[in-house]
Parts: sequence; C-alpha cells; structure tokens
Amino acid sequence: MSRILIVEDDLSLATGLSEGLHYEGHTAVVARDGASGLRLAGQGDFDLIVLDIMLPEVNGLDLCRTLRSRGNTVPIVMLTSKGQELDKVVGLKAGADDYLTKPFSFMELLARVEAVLRRSRRFAAQAHTHKFGQVTLNFRTREATRSGASLPLLPREFRLLEYFVEHRGEVISRDQLLDSVWGHDAISPLTRTVDMHVAKLRRKIEDDPSDPRWLVTVHRVGYKFTG
Repeated sequence: MSRILIVEDDLSLATGLSEGLHYEGHTAVVARDGASGLRLAGQGDFDLIVLDIMLPEVNGLDLCRTLRSRGNTVPIVMLTSKGQELDKVVGLKAGADDYLTKPFSFMELLARVEAVLRRSRRFAAQAHTHKFGQVTLNFRTREATRSGASLPLLPREFRLLEYFVEHRGEVISRDQLLDSVWGHDAISPLTRTVDMHVAKLRRKIEDDPSDPRWLVTVHRVGYKFTG
C-alpha cells in the first residue's frame, strides 16, 4: 500500500481519483490548492504526488520546483489540461517524473502511478544509505552515525531499523516485526520484546524519546517509521 498526495482543485476529479486509489489499496490525501499541497508534501510521508499544473495560490510547476529545491525526491505525476508539448517539457524539467494530459481514464492514471512507484522502489532498493534527521545509515557497511559521530547500534537494532526504513510510512504490527526481524533466531519471542527494542532504539535516534518523531506508536496496532 502506498500513500499518495493528490493536489487538484477540481473537487469531482480529486474525489474520483481518491476513491479509485483507495479501491486499489492505496491511501490518498487530497489538497485543493498549491499552498496546501506544498505544506502537506513537506509534512507527510508520501510515496507519490499526483499534481495538477493549474492550481490556485501556488501553481503545480512552482510547487514541483520548490519541493525539488528543498531536496524532496518523492515521485511526481503531473496533470495538465492544455495538452501542449511545452507544458510537458516544462513539467519534466521542473522535476516531475511523468505527466498525463486531461481528460484521461482512471486506469491510465493508475498505470502511470504504479509504473512510477515501481521505478522509485527499484531505485530505493539500490541505495546503500538512508538519512533521516541527523541519523545516517549505511546498509553496505552496517554502520550508523548521528550528527557525524558513530552511533552504536546492536545488530538486532540495526536490522530492526533497516526493516522500518524498508517499510517507511507503513503501519507494522509487533507480530510482523517478530516474524521478519527475529524469525527463528529467538526462542518464543514475545511482543514485549519488540517494545523493549523500540524503546532502546528511540533513545539512540530520537531527540526526545518520550515524544518520538521518527518511530511512532500506532495505538493497539504497532509502529510506523516516518523517516
């Protein structure tokens, strides 16, 4: 399941896209103007943005350029109603990953969205490092740093954090973590084992472990990593 931001001022189109993406198993959040879209894109952990060019307050091209200038690399599928070659070229140069000309069918949009998501996941899988806040993880050397200094992580803590990075934005249950991170390495592992390790991990990666920013608790379900 992917988390997708739709920035579209046409209410009927935005609602249709949101409902269609929900039906296909994705989570969709809608912004009706460019300023709201820019704010949500900066705050949320989205896997992809569907972005209209013609928007009130901040147009889609400026929004895209701003995100890229801030280092935001979330994939963007841009929508244009003009159908002019110039719009497509400018959109791609602004940092969009793909574009679609209105009117279009939902199935065509879905195909574009899923293709861009696949490319993004392949790229992420090839990356050797991941950074969030002041923490940098090197998956090749199995080393971690915080603010440039070595961050001592036990092997299980590193694997746990690696699993969270692989599934960032998803809600992960304790049982899922036990199966995937502990597996058969522990004798009768308990869910409180996960809680203990998460608590220790928070003390190493969070500025305020009592009010975590990166590794948050989802009540009665498990955890979600937002980095």
